[in-house]
Amino acid sequence: MSKEQGLNGFDIAFEEARAAAGRGEVPIGAAILREGELLARAGNRMRECHDPTAHAEMLAIREACARIGSERLVGADLYVTLEPCPMCATAISFARIRRLYYAAGDPKGGAVENGPRLYAQPSCHHAPELYSGIREQEAAEMLRAFFRERR
Repeated sequence: MSKEQGLNGFDIAFEEARAAAGRGEVPIGAAILREGELLARAGNRMRECHDPTAHAEMLAIREACARIGSERLVGADLYVTLEPCPMCATAISFARIRRLYYAAGDPKGGAVENGPRLYAQPSCHHAPELYSGIREQEAAEMLRAFFRERR
């Protein structure tokens, strides 16, 4: 797999997920790249920001849009360690993300290949290209370890 296909983006997303865990947040990380340039990176910050929308994907999308001065991220690719929830999947669509790469699926809260399957709905205006299961075991184990320590 070339760096463009995910190694670099996933390396950054996993770094952000580990940093989130270190802050006591659910370990989910995201990175947005376009034409080999890192536009944004983020990890979950819901507890820190007291904000239920401060998911890694949402923070990365906000940062990337601010950086380029547009609400559209045409040609950008998002790498995330867990399948996006309905809120994040919708934001990905609205931002016109070109490709979505995610590691672990989320049968309980995911909205891409699980749950509502947002991009398959006729009301969805833009569906990114999807690539899932990349480094899935690593992401799943990070989440299991995080929640095991909390119990």
